[in-house]
Amino acid sequence: MTDVHNLGLFILAGWLLNLTPGPDVLYIVSNALRSGAKAGVVAALGITAGCFVHIFAAALGVSALMAASSTAFTILKWGGAAYLFYVGVKLVLSKALPTIELIAEKQLQTSDVSLKSIFFRGFLTNVLNPKVALFFLAFVPQFIAPDASHPALTFVLLGVLFNVNAVPINMG
Repeated sequence: MTDVHNLGLFILAGWLLNLTPGPDVLYIVSNALRSGAKAGVVAALGITAGCFVHIFAAALGVSALMAASSTAFTILKWGGAAYLFYVGVKLVLSKALPTIELIAEKQLQTSDVSLKSIFFRGFLTNVLNPKVALFFLAFVPQFIAPDASHPALTFVLLGVLFNVNAVPINMG
């Protein structure tokens, strides 16, 4: 049996999730508006680098969980599905995010920062966001077979694929 379920669906869902506005997207857009496209690309790369921290940490945790109990892994998958449903409903019912014009106006009032600083802040924006950790724990296991021969490796590969697919969207 294969270690991954519905790879095409995983890729499509990843693209759609990366198009959803959130703190990472707002960080990228605000830096691009304030300091130009190059700053936006650097911000996107910082966000991507931060995602790798969550991917490896979650892979270790999921692997340990799967080794301990297939029932616990099933509970994680159902809990993750419920969390993703909750986030989707909350997004649909939430008020509109600030407009790009308001973000640009606010960012133009701040001083210029170096590309190194933009990258590091993007990295920290992602690493310190507990919702990103919850997201990876909820989303990726949905596509891992319960009897996967190498669950941690499968998780890491799916996480890397998610990140690689996110780069052009975030840079766009």
